[in-house]
Formats: sequence, structure tokens, C-alpha cells
Amino acid sequence: MIRVAMIVRSTLYTVRGGDTIQAMQTARILSRQGIAVDIKLTNEAIDYSHYSLLHFFNITRPADILFHIKKITIPFVVSTILIDYSEYDKFHRKGLPGMLFRHLSADSIEYVKAISRWITGKDKMMSISYVWKGQKRSILEIIKKARLILPNSASEYSRIKKLYGCNTNFLVVPNAVDGDLFRFNNLVKKDPNLVLCIARIEGIKNQANLIRAMNNTRFRLILIGAPSPGQIPYYQMCRNIAAPNIYFIDHMPQEQLVAYYQQAKVHALPSWFETTGLSSLEAASMGCNLVITDKGDTREYFGSHAVYCSPESPKSIFAAVEKASELPCDEKLQTKISTQYTWQLAGCRTSAGYKNIVNKTE
Repeated sequence: MIRVAMIVRSTLYTVRGGDTIQAMQTARILSRQGIAVDIKLTNEAIDYSHYSLLHFFNITRPADILFHIKKITIPFVVSTILIDYSEYDKFHRKGLPGMLFRHLSADSIEYVKAISRWITGKDKMMSISYVWKGQKRSILEIIKKARLILPNSASEYSRIKKLYGCNTNFLVVPNAVDGDLFRFNNLVKKDPNLVLCIARIEGIKNQANLIRAMNNTRFRLILIGAPSPGQIPYYQMCRNIAAPNIYFIDHMPQEQLVAYYQQAKVHALPSWFETTGLSSLEAASMGCNLVITDKGDTREYFGSHAVYCSPESPKSIFAAVEKASELPCDEKLQTKISTQYTWQLAGCRTSAGYKNIVNKTE
């Protein structure tokens, strides 16, 4: 039997995001396929001898990975989830950090943020070697040593190759939807004025410009998500600028999201960057029309089946929401998601990658 330790960020359960769902759902499907999976936080003690291989998440947090790979002889794979925060950090982040970040590269910005989280006690520095290696050299070391990387799209792999010149084997494992949970009832009438945005509330998700676009319009905007711990001022600003037609609901379990997706006509996620937008996939599977960012890897997933907006422009966001509210439900996108973006498929691809590595190692 193949035994795998999925090693994830220490805040996976306390600060939930798309990677939380990706790790938990992938582990669930792999277990059904006869692969023994343990999800381990990066700061947990791990007995590596129990496992055939390790599976890491989030290449943008390389210190978490460096700590473990220097201790092992078994192979490892990485779900890269390469998010580019730099446009938001350089041009839209406020205060002293924003002034500093304007003069730094994307990797340098992530390095400064990692060191800052460590110094202020908000996160652990798992590998002290990261301090002198820096972000880019650390990522290069991980990619070169990985037996396989698992980007969420071909577009993401292209970005990795462009940034780091990587020749590591890769296998695209798309993000997905739980089809057993998110079942659309087409007999329930949609509310054409109801707009959802389901995401952690933080600058890169751009809820502030979405609020500005929706304020005092015919639409009712419901924002569902907890504020990111490091961006409480951003969350407060969002609440301060919101008109009476804007509503905030804290993080809720996926089971409770179904009713909101079922009612809403539009789901809007005008982020400064998205590898996928997991909530966009879920919303589309539940019959919502999508308004999404034009930045990142979104077009590979949604093609012409979404209305794209410019994140910097509330006017563009409003026009996209208005257009999406008037379109019929996109049944072709629902079909595409139900056949191409399922956790069953993601699990099968991941399993195939594992087996190929283990068979070559034995």
C-alpha cells in the first residue's frame, strides 16, 4: 500500500482557503482509492519512515518545505498553487508596506512578508536556511529536487517555467467541485439581483472594489468569508465603505453554502490574481453566472463561459455584474465542470502520479 503524508501550512484549518479544500478533498478521494493519506501541518512532528512519499502544498511558502526535504530520502511531490500577489502588493497595498513593495520583485516581496510573519510571531520559520537563501533560490531548490510538480493548470505550469526555468516533470491536476454536495436544482428560481462573493476577505480578493461597484445599486451583495488575520484593517475598510445593500457573513462550512449558491444569479470574484477561483467553480456548478478577474489562470478553466472584469475598475466590475445578471444559466459550463473538474478526476490524476514515482523507486 502507498502511504502518503500531505504536508500543509500550519494555518490550514485556522485560516481556511482554497488549499484547505484542495488538500482535504484530494485526501478523501485518494483514501477511497486505497492510498493511505495523513494530512500533517508543517510544524507537526512527522515520522517519515511511515511513508512512501511526501506531498507538499504551496510553493510560495518554501521555508515550510525546505525544513522537511533536507531530512528525507523518500521522494516528494508539490502542488504548487503559485499565486502572484505582486500586482496588489506593489500598486494597491496601503501604508509603509505598499511603499516598500513598489520597489521589489515578486519573490522579494514574498521574502519580506515571510520574514515579517516570523519576526512578529504570526507564523513559524520552519527552515532557518530560508533566511539566507531567500524566496527564489529556495523555490528553485525545491523544484529541482521534487520528483513531480502538480500545478492546477497548464497556464500555471507555464508561469512556473517562465519564472524558474523548471524542467521537473509535471502533471496538471485541476481544482474541482464536490458533485455530491453541489447539486443544482433548476426548479428553484434564481434571484436576478442577488450577487455572491465567497472568499476570504483580503486585499488580493479585491472585495473593496466589488463593494464600490455594488454600493447603492439594485443588487444585493452578500460577502461570505472570514477576514484574513493579517488584513483586519482592510476588512474594516470594506465594512466602512459598504452601503446598506451590502451584507457580510463570516466563514461557513461548504454544506451551508449550497443554499446561497442556489439562490444567487451571479457570483463575483474580481481578484487581482486567481489560479482558479475555487468558489467560482462551485458557483458555476450551482447555476450562477460568473464575474471573474482577467488576471491569472482563469481563462483556462472558464474560457468564454464567464464575464471578465478589470479588478482596478469598479465601473468594469459593475458592467460585468449587470451583464451576468441578464444572461441565462450557462448549462455548457455546468456540463464542463461535472465532467472535467471533479475531485474524483483530481484524485485519479494524483494517484497516477504517486504510483509512477513509487514504482520507479521500488
